[in-house]
Amino acid sequence: MRSDRTREFDALLEYLKRSRGFDFTAYKRASLTRRVRKRMQAVGAKTYAEFAQLLEQNPAEFDHLCSTVLINVTAFFRDGVPWEALSNMIVPRILEAKAPEEPIRVWSAGCASGEEAYTLAIVLAEALGTDAFRSRVKIYATDVDEQALTFARHATYDAKRLEGVPPSLVEKYFERHDGRYVFRKDLRRLVIFGRNDLVQDAPISRIDLLVCRNTLMYFNAATQAKILARFHFALSDTGYLFLGRAETLLAHSESFAPVDLKRRIFTKVPKANDRNRLLAMAANQDEPALDEDPRDGRLRDASWDVSPLAQIVLDAKGGLTVANERARTLFNLGPPDYGRPFQDLELSYRPTDLRSLVDQANAGRKPLVVRSVEWTLRGGEVRWIDVHATPLYTSGQIAGVAISFDDVSAFEHLHRELEKSNSELEGAYEELQSTNKELGTTNEELQSTVEELETTNEELRSTNEELETMNEELHSTNEELTTINDELRRRSDELNDVNDFMEAVLGSLRGGVVVLDTELRVEVWNEKATDLWGVRDEEVRGMHFMMLDIGLPVQALAKPIRACLSGEAESETLSLEAINRRGKSITCEVTCTPMRRANGDDARGVIVLMEEGSARQAAKVSSAS
Repeated sequence: MRSDRTREFDALLEYLKRSRGFDFTAYKRASLTRRVRKRMQAVGAKTYAEFAQLLEQNPAEFDHLCSTVLINVTAFFRDGVPWEALSNMIVPRILEAKAPEEPIRVWSAGCASGEEAYTLAIVLAEALGTDAFRSRVKIYATDVDEQALTFARHATYDAKRLEGVPPSLVEKYFERHDGRYVFRKDLRRLVIFGRNDLVQDAPISRIDLLVCRNTLMYFNAATQAKILARFHFALSDTGYLFLGRAETLLAHSESFAPVDLKRRIFTKVPKANDRNRLLAMAANQDEPALDEDPRDGRLRDASWDVSPLAQIVLDAKGGLTVANERARTLFNLGPPDYGRPFQDLELSYRPTDLRSLVDQANAGRKPLVVRSVEWTLRGGEVRWIDVHATPLYTSGQIAGVAISFDDVSAFEHLHRELEKSNSELEGAYEELQSTNKELGTTNEELQSTVEELETTNEELRSTNEELETMNEELHSTNEELTTINDELRRRSDELNDVNDFMEAVLGSLRGGVVVLDTELRVEVWNEKATDLWGVRDEEVRGMHFMMLDIGLPVQALAKPIRACLSGEAESETLSLEAINRRGKSITCEVTCTPMRRANGDDARGVIVLMEEGSARQAAKVSSAS
């Protein structure tokens, strides 16, 4: 059963990736499952397949799902102390490493509704001054939630969201408008919002400060490593990375070094790579020699010709261009061979297939080597050589390939002699075998213990991230409940006002008023009705009107009430002999009026107005006078 649900969930994720291009598989499965189920409960979907069908029928539901999965919990100066460290320690270092007019590039990754990006703007504006900030700083704020980005672009927040901002900074960086606070427009233009998927989209480059707080914890370990590699590429060599309190870089210490581990601030560890070195060498090769003496060229050619390393050069068309003396002797080459296609020479396939090696070097545009090629000479002598193929460039274009042959026979002989010596020492090693096994067993036990401790540490870290994620979810849910509670309180106040109004209206009427539903059950019984018949509201509410035992012959009202309900009459008035609560016989004037619905068509009940005859007559006389 569980595997079926897992397959259905995987199918749902695949549908979302295929139809919307959003890959949720990079998120932690437990947290993702909780958020999806929450949305399914909201729309009444019982299975993942049913939810997928709903998404297909109603594309707008995808936006609601994203809002549920992407927990947009953020705040101005969130967690307080780390921002102080950033302001007092990191920003001054960034400014010291920059020339006075050099631009400063900042990236807020996973910015949600924008509070973090505007916090960065405030911190940098305080450090630089607003004039320098406007001329030097660019803040790039990205997220995958378009709704959150739209909210952030407006830069408008209520007083509750600004609780973490000191009043002096609120006064300095926000403008009050219609009871809300708007971030200063002259500084807002320097905060650039855009959609960026940290898993799939290319990172922003040459960043001096990269802030990504409590975002990585939602991704699994493999995706975290992928994102951190992109962050490493995005940062300049002196750049800083600022993470959230639930995130660490213990597994990526080769890429980032901690500056303040407690507050999760790291700096980039620059890496030199072969690609950069090769590009630099190619750039140097492309530079033309200036004012070169012809004698220097002859001297260089002579030194190359007498090199002990056999070398040949092929042009771009694959023809033999030149070979030094060692190559001519070793491979029996002469002037007639110059200009010949390389594939026609015996050298192209003996001692090894060099044609494919040349093709690979040209296609990959990088040096290649084939090591320890065994070569049997015509006299029966066996040699071993390393073959190097290096592309040659002119103005960035491949002009040919240089092939060199390094004789490593001496090394190979020494290697074989070493193998022979090793075999002779095997006897001595047998005596140590037992001790080595014991040591190996002990080492394995220690290694197992270390691995268990590492596993426990990873589990604890994962648990911490999961707890932090759940805390974010609870915070988000609490905000939703607070909003709902405020709305319910407002509606309750409105309902109380309506009830007070209705009670005032009913209390102001001269006669007793009874409101019946379509089943003739009592819904309203005002105080005048209580005074007339001696029965309280709570005693008759919900009872069938025709079953009431009061001084009024209610059975005589059945026909007019039915007429009002059926729409046959707009009003029915009767005079009935009755006995009031004091036991006095009275003439009761009863008026039945249909109570219609808002659309004016159907009757949802009947209003029964009961007045004592003498009181009504007195009211008429008073009105006439």
